[in-house]
Amino acid sequence: MPSTSDTIVAIATPPGRGGIGVVRVSGSRVRAIANALCGIEPEPRRAQLTGFTGMDGVAIDRGLALLFAAPHSFTGEDVLELHAHGSPVVLDALVRRACELGARPARAGEFSERAFLNGKLDLSQAEAVADLIAARSEAQARAALRSLEGEFSRRADALANLIVRLRVEIEAAIDFSEDASESASKPAIEQLFEDATCDLQALLDAARRGARLTDGMHAVIVGEPNVGKSSLLNALAGNDRAIVTDVPGTTRDVLRESIVLDGVEFTLADTAGLRESADVVEGEGIRRARAELARADLVLRVADRASSVADADLFDGTPPAAKRIVIANKIDLDGAPPSRSERDGIIFIALSALTGEGLDLLRAALREAALGGERGGEFSARTRHVLALERAAASLQSARAALATVTPELVAEDLLAAQRALGEIVGTFTSEDLLGAIFSTFCIGK
Repeated sequence: MPSTSDTIVAIATPPGRGGIGVVRVSGSRVRAIANALCGIEPEPRRAQLTGFTGMDGVAIDRGLALLFAAPHSFTGEDVLELHAHGSPVVLDALVRRACELGARPARAGEFSERAFLNGKLDLSQAEAVADLIAARSEAQARAALRSLEGEFSRRADALANLIVRLRVEIEAAIDFSEDASESASKPAIEQLFEDATCDLQALLDAARRGARLTDGMHAVIVGEPNVGKSSLLNALAGNDRAIVTDVPGTTRDVLRESIVLDGVEFTLADTAGLRESADVVEGEGIRRARAELARADLVLRVADRASSVADADLFDGTPPAAKRIVIANKIDLDGAPPSRSERDGIIFIALSALTGEGLDLLRAALREAALGGERGGEFSARTRHVLALERAAASLQSARAALATVTPELVAEDLLAAQRALGEIVGTFTSEDLLGAIFSTFCIGK
């Protein structure tokens, strides 16, 4: 990882022309760069109107210079912001001039990375910065802001502290195994295990909802030919995205459309009708449909209301963790009312994609599948957070199961593994490779 002692520079505003563009500089040479480029001794947190000059003394532009002195800045270092006219030519010239004066171009996410390394943000908060910038809905923005303000971090830290208390109790039992008071600590240890297990499960459920809110859900529409899959896609998307005919096998390839429901983004994939076919092109479409099904987060199994499909046949090839919704379409043909029921974790909805009756029930079910019925209070999360919490849960379960059957030393090792997994969320235990992978996904000026 490159040295954080370097002074870095980047354009912080989006590419293209605009009324104002911002160039950001961070590091030990900020004041010297400000003096040479702007001809001023900048005062912290005071916007100063000044000219920006090149090496030959020719003016580059005129704008505002704003200094944030260390440690009271985003990165924890001296940070200079140059607010110029938003011409790409002008902004590039300012970056080149800063590099002539000792800065270097910043890597993607390097400003946020320095904020993390300098203790201004923990790792989940730094990731929330990128999530907030990338938010595509108000719900995503609110969730990212909650993570940026530390909601996720506080809950992860509280859980880690609870596991530390467990480790203290277990390691005390190791050190004082012959003490008469050892048995008195067993109820306390059991209660700590129970509290940690409940808190970890609650945090894992919330993180899964947060990840779905951040990343969206991959929803695959499957079923036999002519049951109304394409009509359902069009109804949910609000336009005629897919071709609809009475001819079986009209859909030959996977057709994708993104929709946002209550702040959650769904990528709907309309697939070829599942059946045996001798047609080479249709057969390829069916193969792609099954491949799409195998990586679904949510499966919408559409059936003609008049048909009868055995439960065992409904979701063949569906990932075990995928949410499942069965849609009995075409209720308009017999005048049946829209309805919803649930059995064995599968939601059943009767609707008409043609008339729109029952679509409100489906939209509510989609949101419930994404967020578990929660309304407000979600924080943004990522897949890596969910995986870390799952590892922590597995280690905690292993420690609890081993408590009565193996030596306390092995229990303490499992608890340490759980603590380390939680530490990966906020960056307490993090490899340089992981940091590089995370921050490389950020935009250059952040």
